[in-house]
Amino acid sequence: MSAVVEERVDEVTLTITGGVATVVIDRQGVLNAVDGATHTRLNEIWAQLEADPSVRAVVVTGAGPRAFCVGADMSADAVDKTGLEYWAGLDPNGFGGLSLRTSLDVPVIARVNGYALGGGMEIVLGADIVVAASGAKFGLTEPRVGRLALDGGIHQLVRRVPYTQAMGMLLTGRKADAAEMQSMGLVNEVVPAGELDAAVQRWVDQILACAPTSVRAVKQMVTQTSHLTAKEARGIRLPALMAALDSEDSAEGVRAFQEKRPPVWPGR
Repeated sequence: MSAVVEERVDEVTLTITGGVATVVIDRQGVLNAVDGATHTRLNEIWAQLEADPSVRAVVVTGAGPRAFCVGADMSADAVDKTGLEYWAGLDPNGFGGLSLRTSLDVPVIARVNGYALGGGMEIVLGADIVVAASGAKFGLTEPRVGRLALDGGIHQLVRRVPYTQAMGMLLTGRKADAAEMQSMGLVNEVVPAGELDAAVQRWVDQILACAPTSVRAVKQMVTQTSHLTAKEARGIRLPALMAALDSEDSAEGVRAFQEKRPPVWPGR
């Protein structure tokens, strides 16, 4: 039986079972908005998962049926900062410690169950795969309250979807539904709310079917070489790439193919 580890600190739940970590922001009274303590705890969780080689995939979501995350807690002390003060204190890892993080070498799936606004949308932009309930809403709404999406929202969105689509959202602060975000290319799959968990599990299962060393290499190669041309990136000898090329996984994959059986990944 797979080991299950569950921790709940500062209204964030971390569960690890069968190599899959699930991170749940549980502040339903404020639609899972993130305050300072929650942000700190999320950073701690990502660092913990980075250091755990048994973790092969991460699912991040919000508790309850209404919201994934609506960004910064506007009732918290942080809103007393001026825009310049907020900008000066930006976390290099981005909102929730994830939106600009480049050191987490396992896939992150955003399970978007409701509103993903402001910083919540930035967390989505920090994920690798996005699965959304049909009623979910997305938006970088900061201009509506005189603020800016400084934790990667502006720069990430314009790189992830067509320019005019991105600017149509950024310059208006409007919300878009899951189907529209899928048509832009940001959301991988849209399903009814009741089918959300099953859809996420399908994506998890497909990740787990792959060699762990290969998946880590792919993630690291993408995050660490995005500033390079494809030809330049191909020549970078990243640690996860070298480990994958010389791994037991690579030998097992070939054997399993030749023997016409499912592979059993050593993960080394």
